[in-house]
Amino acid sequence: MHTLRLKALAGAAVAACASLSHAEDAPQTVEVSGRHYDNAVGSSDAASEGVIRAELLKSRPAQRPGEVLEFVPGVIVTQHSGDGKANQYFLRGFNLDHGTDFATTVSGMPVNMPTHGHGQGYSDLNFLIPELVDRITYRKGPYFATHGDFASAGAADIAYRMRLDAPFVQLTLGEHGYRSAVGGGSTELAPDTTLLGVVEGMVNDGPWTVPENLRRRNGVLSLSQGSRAQGWSASAMAYDARWTSTDQVPQRLIDAGTYQGRPFGAYDSLDPSDGGSTSRASLSGEWHRTDDAGETRVSAYAMRYRLKLFSNFTYALERPATGDQFSQQDARSVYGLRAARAWQLSDTLRIELGAQLRHDRIRVGLFDTQARRILATTREDDVVQTQAALYAQAAWQATPWLKAIAGLRADHARFRVDSLKGDAIAAANSGRASDQQLSPKLSLVLGPWAKTELFVNAGRGLHSNDARGTTAHRDPKIGDPVDPVPGLVPQRGWELGLRTEALPGLQSSLALWQLRSASELVYVGDAGATEASEASTRRGIEFNNRWTPSRHWLLDADFAWTHARFDNGDRIPNAVDRVASVAATLKDWGAWSASLQWRYLGSGALIEDNSQRSRPASTLNLRLSRDLGAWIGRPTTLTLDVFNLTNRRVDDIQYWYESQLPGEAAPVEDRIVHPAEPRSLRLTLALSF
Repeated sequence: MHTLRLKALAGAAVAACASLSHAEDAPQTVEVSGRHYDNAVGSSDAASEGVIRAELLKSRPAQRPGEVLEFVPGVIVTQHSGDGKANQYFLRGFNLDHGTDFATTVSGMPVNMPTHGHGQGYSDLNFLIPELVDRITYRKGPYFATHGDFASAGAADIAYRMRLDAPFVQLTLGEHGYRSAVGGGSTELAPDTTLLGVVEGMVNDGPWTVPENLRRRNGVLSLSQGSRAQGWSASAMAYDARWTSTDQVPQRLIDAGTYQGRPFGAYDSLDPSDGGSTSRASLSGEWHRTDDAGETRVSAYAMRYRLKLFSNFTYALERPATGDQFSQQDARSVYGLRAARAWQLSDTLRIELGAQLRHDRIRVGLFDTQARRILATTREDDVVQTQAALYAQAAWQATPWLKAIAGLRADHARFRVDSLKGDAIAAANSGRASDQQLSPKLSLVLGPWAKTELFVNAGRGLHSNDARGTTAHRDPKIGDPVDPVPGLVPQRGWELGLRTEALPGLQSSLALWQLRSASELVYVGDAGATEASEASTRRGIEFNNRWTPSRHWLLDADFAWTHARFDNGDRIPNAVDRVASVAATLKDWGAWSASLQWRYLGSGALIEDNSQRSRPASTLNLRLSRDLGAWIGRPTTLTLDVFNLTNRRVDDIQYWYESQLPGEAAPVEDRIVHPAEPRSLRLTLALSF
């Protein structure tokens, strides 16, 4: 399937280049869209699939590294705690929490963490260096045999560059103590052999009354040889961060304006010792070869990961004397291998076989704490988790107007949980479990007719449950009996799509989709137990548009509507009904470039009966850039980013649950919020040598 897409893209590029000699206006349209997207008619197998190029990432501001995923149509990225913690993601009616049901990779390595201390599928992208991203390949729905765990709502594969055009240094100064420096370069060690290195350092206090004191260090070193047809690469990455967080606060305190005799606002903290530290180090390598018969690709990785997280979301509800702060800790080693072989059996038939293996060795714990000091252990476990998959898929160009892609994926997961706590409840929750699933996939691509193609996609997918839930027999806090949960939860979905370029300069896609989950089982890291709920169905419409009215302008407009319900008719909490993003990008207007983006996170039910709903959030972000190369004598750009341009008071996340403050006589059900940051400015100077 990948080779067919590459051939289609290459054909589109050749056609675009050839058209330059025929019409003076044609290159103006092709140039802008080609540098930003690889989503032309004939390039993908679903209306909701596509590729985002680095040029688009450069054209718009991102307040945090994880916000690069907002370039994927329909994705909204927020933060409900400190900026060193994984982001909150929303897509297709999912509050994905910190990554569940959206699979992300960077340079072939998985980001999602199963059986994580804070939440299943935890996806921390703060180690990402946006300046190094070459492209983002995204897809949605369980229709692709190459993707398994966590990929049912969607997936994004982020590829780093293996070489840079020139060495560079980028310095950024911003409000609220924001300082950032990124620098790097690449060099040819031998013919076709390139060494690349990039380092980053960043500090930030944010607008919070208790300064965030975020300190982040990051580095990437890679060595590559060969070409796209044949070659290899190896990469080493290291990341470390420490921070203090202002967690979400009760709306009742913000409305009152005071707490314990002092003023209290949205940016204040109820526990100044919340925060954490994390680190990630990895080694990875890949080898690929294309020959007359087909293509072979092999990759492997090893990773070491650490997290200590201190949070307090209920304040003094459970432990009035010490407060409700708790710590979630995760230390793991991860090893993985992927191999695939594709055979081009004829001009119309391609077959691919693949194998994937991931092995996690984890020490994970949940502790009662006060001011980051451990008071008691809720649970602490050694976990060994192994996930293996085999897949096969065939792409058949049955006629000039019909392509069929059929796939079958087999997933197997094994879990071993050994409690380290040493009491009767912990012993009851130790054990072994396994699960497996077969997932058929089918896609049909019809057309194109009049520069328009149609898609029919269907498939079965899955997400894994936390290993601790698969062996649990007693609630770790109160000891009540509980039932173990399955290791793999089936999901199935379908999509009907359309993509058209019938109007010159305009590319539009429309997708009608549905995704059904057998259960909404979630391992709640804050409680140390699995929380069960009904099966669910989500369905919706996505409408995406790219318009290049001239070679200087690119206009994007993405809209998504979702209907999400449990099988009993209840609403799914935090499943927002609508998201949207509209952006205008001006490129190469003399020495100037600019972009203005409107992003909208709609309302959603906060509880099942829909009696409480979140308030929608609408913000504008601005980027203005000036090329100073003519003055300085080397490539130099000065960029101003303005986040939340109109300084709107909106929330990044909203919940509805019970909490209790010191001094309150009884628990209170209330809206709990984490505000979006106010208007902030950042100025960046980028120089190439």
